[in-house]
Amino acid sequence: MTGPAPRSPRRTEALSRERIVEATIELLDTAGETDLTVRALTAHLSTGRGAIYHHVTSKDDLLSAATDGVIGRMLTQIAADEDPERAIRALSLGIFNVIDAHPWAGRQLAREPWQPAVVQIWKGVGAQLTRLGITGSARSDAGSALVNYVLGAAAQYAAGARRAPDEAARQVYLETIAAEWAPDDLDPTPSFEHDDREQFLAGVDIFLAGITARR
Repeated sequence: MTGPAPRSPRRTEALSRERIVEATIELLDTAGETDLTVRALTAHLSTGRGAIYHHVTSKDDLLSAATDGVIGRMLTQIAADEDPERAIRALSLGIFNVIDAHPWAGRQLAREPWQPAVVQIWKGVGAQLTRLGITGSARSDAGSALVNYVLGAAAQYAAGARRAPDEAARQVYLETIAAEWAPDDLDPTPSFEHDDREQFLAGVDIFLAGITARR
């Protein structure tokens, strides 16, 4: 897969970490994680390796910064909500949409539990749980359960969506899974007729119901 065309040199604008992160996100979205290299980034930014290494130290640093960037961008777009439960749902759906749009971000979020992007998510969830009146160890337990569900479920749904690039392919994919699971006589039997986002948010609501009940 070919990457985006290199940018023209911009001698009047100093290369910043923000520009490097923006270019990294563009390369990841168009060329994929395997093609993200410092060489590709220098070509994209029409600059030298030294200028890149002045701001980042490695490919892992680039991936972490890019993930932090897309998560941070999403958090700024979530309006302050007087109702903390609605705010948690909006934050959760925002993470779902980020991982759906940037699959590499979902993989990166699973690699390191205390990278900046995950800390941003924890702070966002923790602040809303505090507004719900959840404090101390209860807030830590509730936050851990909710964040783990959100990250894991969002990544799983995104992976399933990538296997089915259109609605017809998705229907075939779901019917195939249903046929494979039917002989196992599962109880309760999972439903394969659903909207991914709606089912994801239903899970968030189940967590919120449990959290508020324990309060």
